[in-house]
Amino acid sequence: MASQTPRLAYGDYGSSAPAGSAGKPGGQLAVRVDEKLGPVLTDGEGFTLYRFDKDTAKPPASNCAGTCATTWPPVLKDDATTAGTGVDAGKLGEITRADGSRQLTVGGWPAYRYAQDSAPGDTKGEGVGGTWHALAPDGSKAKAGGATAAPTATAQPTAMPSMTQQAPAGVQISIFNHPQLGPIMVDANGMTLYHFGKDTAWPMKSNCEGECLKTWTPAPPVDPKKIKGVDPKLVGKMQRSDGSWQLSINCTPAYLYTGDKSAGDALGNGLANGLWTAINPQGKAAAGK
Repeated sequence: MASQTPRLAYGDYGSSAPAGSAGKPGGQLAVRVDEKLGPVLTDGEGFTLYRFDKDTAKPPASNCAGTCATTWPPVLKDDATTAGTGVDAGKLGEITRADGSRQLTVGGWPAYRYAQDSAPGDTKGEGVGGTWHALAPDGSKAKAGGATAAPTATAQPTAMPSMTQQAPAGVQISIFNHPQLGPIMVDANGMTLYHFGKDTAWPMKSNCEGECLKTWTPAPPVDPKKIKGVDPKLVGKMQRSDGSWQLSINCTPAYLYTGDKSAGDALGNGLANGLWTAINPQGKAAAGK
């Protein structure tokens, strides 16, 4: 996980140090899609995480101490604080608070819980004082239709209630008309296929290894004769470093996102600052409607 320059300020609350840390570790961070706010970051127990407008990200610094830290307990970072599905580990860092505790940062912004949230999924802290906001997975402010889990410029990743266009029987790759992303490639089960911006086409190489593979599964090769709506010349395969074979689209490795739970979901689109993108029928990043 990325480390950030430790710094802590308390000017906004007139206190030279917090009265002890009321926070607890974040656990395995996750992404939850809120009906009003879109993708929001949660701790390992499902509680919403927040950021404070009076903090700074460059350099990372907290301006919430004393009674503020009682209402907004800092999310502590320890070895068990990890990036779960849909969370970019490169966005995670830490600052050292005056009491010596390590506070999690996301995209440079210190992370907090809200004491008034009584159950997982609560977002009672959103908009409090006009300065507190639920955290999007990239550290920006969660906002439906705005900053989300690192969306592309023209499309917001979204879950589909159900997929009305099922992949035809026996067809291993077909096209699904996504409401926000437009036509995208899906596998035989209707699951969205993705490209990774750090991969290369010439030579064809996957740069998703290790921890990355826990979130992004290499799509298996298909029979080019069993595709529909896609030029067969775009479909191929490549051999990974472990000797296994992976589907390639337009000479680039293709993946499935473990965060997509239902056919037609495209929650992986735009993650990691837009590096992960759904694939359109031409083998390029889906541009949206």
